[in-house]
Amino acid sequence: MIKLIFMLASTDLPNEMPAFERWYLRYHAGEVLAKDGAFIPRFIAYRPLPVIPEALPYGHYNMRVIEVWFRSIEDYYGGNNIFHFTWKGGWMKNPIEWDKYAIPRVSTCVSVPAQNVFLASKYSAEEKMMLRWYTITKYPEGVSLEEGDDWFVNVHSKEVLQQPGLIGYFSAKAVQFPGRSAPTWVRQSELIYEDFNGWKKSIIDKPPKYTKPRWAKYDKYPFLEPYVDFTSTFIAERPDIDYLKEAHPFP
Repeated sequence: MIKLIFMLASTDLPNEMPAFERWYLRYHAGEVLAKDGAFIPRFIAYRPLPVIPEALPYGHYNMRVIEVWFRSIEDYYGGNNIFHFTWKGGWMKNPIEWDKYAIPRVSTCVSVPAQNVFLASKYSAEEKMMLRWYTITKYPEGVSLEEGDDWFVNVHSKEVLQQPGLIGYFSAKAVQFPGRSAPTWVRQSELIYEDFNGWKKSIIDKPPKYTKPRWAKYDKYPFLEPYVDFTSTFIAERPDIDYLKEAHPFP
């Protein structure tokens, strides 16, 4: 299984939200289903949770996390490409200038679910709540994927496991599609806490000692510059929208 991930942000919430939600459900999700519906086993979305002020500097995205799942790379390529998508959202002042107006900070990542499981939760759903810190990252310009991943997997992840409030931790490496250039964003990770008290204890109040990579251009944890090489949001256990149930193929 692979998943196509969109993490979206807005600088004009809550004003953009009603029109965005109408456009996505009425047009875009339906057009995705018309194009790829036969190949999609899961098409879901999460509303980012309200956050404490301390979380905002960590490349915070506030609008939506959307996951479109495919069973294989072959299925990802299997849809028809007859129709162009309809950019009719009232929130979008100019559909050609998506990044400038509608969603000025957008990151996308195609990833393999749970390639690296660093910490599988030992708790049942009755014992702990689940706050998911959902991150998408890349390495600074000039740092190879091999060098970056060597630090992330063999050094950084082991130190992250020392966070006092961490109850789950896994990461997925981006898929390299045949015939395409290397993906811009290279990892999607989740760090799981019971609540924001656990997150704050782990990240702000009592963090472990971290090894900064030699190539770091950003001195603070996670040593990747927010909005440039590191984006994140916080989501709940379950999605709030299942487009396979709520959207209809369009046109």
